[in-house]
Amino acid sequence: MEASTEPTNTNIGRKIGRIRELRNIKQETMAAALGLSQQTVSRMEQSDILEDDVLEKVAKVLGVTPDAIKNFSEEAVVNYFNTFNDSSVNHGAFGNYHCTFNPLDKLVELFEENKKLYERLLQAEREKNELLKAK
Repeated sequence: MEASTEPTNTNIGRKIGRIRELRNIKQETMAAALGLSQQTVSRMEQSDILEDDVLEKVAKVLGVTPDAIKNFSEEAVVNYFNTFNDSSVNHGAFGNYHCTFNPLDKLVELFEENKKLYERLLQAEREKNELLKAK
């Protein structure tokens, strides 16, 4: 009888929790990065399996690949993190979460939206003044 070489997804939640702890990321921080509640992350870490798209998002937040989570072994990961030299020491309030948009683009977008709203308000005032003059 041949042993299967397929990676197993059993206890994937425990693996995620352990990697999160090794990365020194709190459940609250991970929940914020995923747009979930802390309770949802806690339930996720108790799950035996996760959908691939959820696993991919979690892996991105943790800074690992989905395969690394699936093939997690305590010894290998501990050795990896003990020899890993990350030059970006300060990860800010969200741990290893990297911004996926340019904040300046968002600021410009909001400014343009505000400008359009102001122009519509100004047009409404002009129309109101025209109606008052007509009376």
